[in-house]
Amino acid sequence: MAERMIDPSLLALLRAVDTPTVCNAIEVAQGQRGFDRYTRGTMQHSRPGDPAIVGFARTARISGLAPPTEPPEVIRARRMEYFRSMAAGPSPSVAVIEDVDAPDCVAGWWGEVHVAVHKGLGLAGAVTNGVMRDLDVMDEGFPVLAGSIGVSHAFVHVTEIGTPVTVHGLRVAQGELIHADRHGALVIPTEVFDTLKAAIRTVMASEAIVLGPARAPGFDIAKLEEVWAAFEAART
Repeated sequence: MAERMIDPSLLALLRAVDTPTVCNAIEVAQGQRGFDRYTRGTMQHSRPGDPAIVGFARTARISGLAPPTEPPEVIRARRMEYFRSMAAGPSPSVAVIEDVDAPDCVAGWWGEVHVAVHKGLGLAGAVTNGVMRDLDVMDEGFPVLAGSIGVSHAFVHVTEIGTPVTVHGLRVAQGELIHADRHGALVIPTEVFDTLKAAIRTVMASEAIVLGPARAPGFDIAKLEEVWAAFEAART
């Protein structure tokens, strides 16, 4: 897909809010409920307190359950081509990697070495349905959202580069804008880029209608009935 640049102020805001807030804001920007480009199920986060992962997807597929059938020189060349692809494209960028062995993923592509390499190449983080490991020695500043935690690299190798991938039910094409945190990941549609910042502010303001009174002394059902009507009128 054609990749777009992202406004620096929007990027800063996206890094400061969680993925559920962005999901709600996309619906505000679209003017309706039903947005569904997000992961399904529970995923594992390498550093749950880190800011959100935000960036344009650099995609690939891997496998590791069985040895590759191609010649070793082909496998080695493709891995280096994978690194070249990860280093290319607009910034910020995020590795979005599908393990084609799902649901039987065993190969820890994301560990100490690959985190250091991808961070050094300038990527902001990774999203995968596959395995991560080396949690205690991963570099800071490169969060990984993975399908599981494991111990082995098994027979891991790259099978495809730059093609659309599917991670926990989320279809992602190269160049799409990703937002991810401990809750999961989603794709931000390009058509909401220009209005998303205002939509995030709208979501936060509408939730404050209920949150402020609910957390204040003297809150009761009568107060809830009063503020909930205003909340319903304000939200999408």
